[in-house]
Amino acid sequence: MKLLKIILALVLLAAAFLGGYAYKSLFHSSDTATPAAGGRRILYYVDPMHPAYKSDKPGIAPDCGMKLVPVYANAGSAATASAQPKSNEIDLSTLPMGTIRMSPEKRQQIGVEYGTVEVTSGGQTIRAVGKVTYDETRLAHVHTKFEGWIDKVYVDFVGKLVEKGQPLLTIYSPDLLASEQELLLAVKAKEIMKKSTLEGVIDQSETLFQAAKRRLELWDLSEAQIQQVLATGQPIKNVTIYSPIRGYVLERKAFPQVKVMPDTDLYTVVDLSRVWIMADVFENDAPNIRPGQTVRVTPSYDKNRSFLAKVSYIQPEVDPTTRTLKVRIDADNPGIALKPDMYVDVTFKVDSGAALTVPSGAVLQTGDRNTVFVGHGDGYLEPREVTVGEQRGDRITILKGLKAGERIVTSGNFLIDSESQLKAAASGMSGMPGMPGMAPQPPAAKAATKGMPGMPGMTPQPPATKPATKGMADMPGMGGK
Repeated sequence: MKLLKIILALVLLAAAFLGGYAYKSLFHSSDTATPAAGGRRILYYVDPMHPAYKSDKPGIAPDCGMKLVPVYANAGSAATASAQPKSNEIDLSTLPMGTIRMSPEKRQQIGVEYGTVEVTSGGQTIRAVGKVTYDETRLAHVHTKFEGWIDKVYVDFVGKLVEKGQPLLTIYSPDLLASEQELLLAVKAKEIMKKSTLEGVIDQSETLFQAAKRRLELWDLSEAQIQQVLATGQPIKNVTIYSPIRGYVLERKAFPQVKVMPDTDLYTVVDLSRVWIMADVFENDAPNIRPGQTVRVTPSYDKNRSFLAKVSYIQPEVDPTTRTLKVRIDADNPGIALKPDMYVDVTFKVDSGAALTVPSGAVLQTGDRNTVFVGHGDGYLEPREVTVGEQRGDRITILKGLKAGERIVTSGNFLIDSESQLKAAASGMSGMPGMPGMAPQPPAAKAATKGMPGMPGMTPQPPATKPATKGMADMPGMGGK
């Protein structure tokens, strides 16, 4: 009975061996030499982007995710056959390293959206923040050219609106009073000398009169005040000082019974019918700003009200902290709507010519380079380095790298770029041992490692001799071996 069981086990084992051999002959051999349509026999499968990768079965390339293509016994590789692409196929040999292929499901998952490279023209809008300040050419400082004491003050607070020629204060000046008396004496002398028969006396009296009058004029006495002295025959004790312009009092140093000197600023008056606006423009927008350019000014307190103004001057230095350039704008100020130190919104309209533009989201800026992904259909996305120009609203100009009408990715660029760089890195490792589909290590390289302990196939090393510890019995805790 025991012998019968042994014979039965041997028969079953032989049957299993014969069945496996038959299965391998019928099915496995057909995978490596399957006749394709047209009678061509498939030798193996390769990655169309990297033909160094080979597989004996169809599938997906592990480095780039592309479908493997067959290599026929009588036609060479599929990459060679695709050198003459059909009209509805993509010439993969022309695509640069880093090109990837994404399925519709994956593109939808990461939110890929497309746009078009277009030639656009029109105006560019530059917005800046401005601050209202005084027009320095419309400031007036009131002071005297003589020493004296203030008697009366007519304008006694800052912010008051004064008219041109309006009295501001009166001043008593001994020097000015003496000059007025000299003028009256010169008049009397002139009248007396008219009756003289001496030659040249009349001319000298006239010269003396003109010199006394000229001295008062140089001390800024008006012609009306001088005529008042001549008409009344009495000097003006307290001389009145008038406002030189129409405007608002910014500063006042005039108080009764206070001594003043020629360098004392009694009043500072400013005309606010026209103001300056100092706008901060970023340095990359500065080349688009020109003197004489018309701008629109909108007060921050009323967005529905705006004023037209003009650029009058561009300062020649950039603020090192804010990296902005000061642009001075001259603006009319009807109704004193624009008040000093008020912030306003400034809008510059810049006319731009036709240029190649793409949506701003299409450009992936990584510091040292700008990349745009171009769609070639069938899910192929090509990374292309471009040179960008100025920003035009929500679009950016392209100086180099693209053509009008090309289809580009406008959303999801970051994830696409990550996958593209991984593929480019894997492609750059072609020929390195240990990578799929790459050439095996030559025997010489293997032989060079002979003799290294612990490596397969290498000569084992004898175990290290245990160091002798004899004579160390006197060490604490150690006994003799």
